[in-house]
Amino acid sequence: MKKLSAVQLKQQSLIFSVADTLEAQGLAELEGMQQCWFDVEYHNFPGSLLLRFQFESEEAVSAAQPELKKWQRRLSAALLKKGVVLKYMRRHLTFTTLGPEQ
Repeated sequence: MKKLSAVQLKQQSLIFSVADTLEAQGLAELEGMQQCWFDVEYHNFPGSLLLRFQFESEEAVSAAQPELKKWQRRLSAALLKKGVVLKYMRRHLTFTTLGPEQ
């Protein structure tokens, strides 16, 4: 694995900060949420950022689905506060039952 550049390390710390904040809010507000994890290609940031809220079951995902747009707006607002603009906020956050290793 290639070493990250200074800019990529800054992007990584920004993403960790936002993901940790949203994870704490999600665990408190969303029933059945287990964790928040993300995938990103740093050379294509922020377009490649995909944050996932992992739930314990499909029923929990279905119950939380009406809240998805609210959480996408929260992600967009949190990144905007850090100086990152998402072109299409709906592409960057999803609800899933899959974990990071799956």
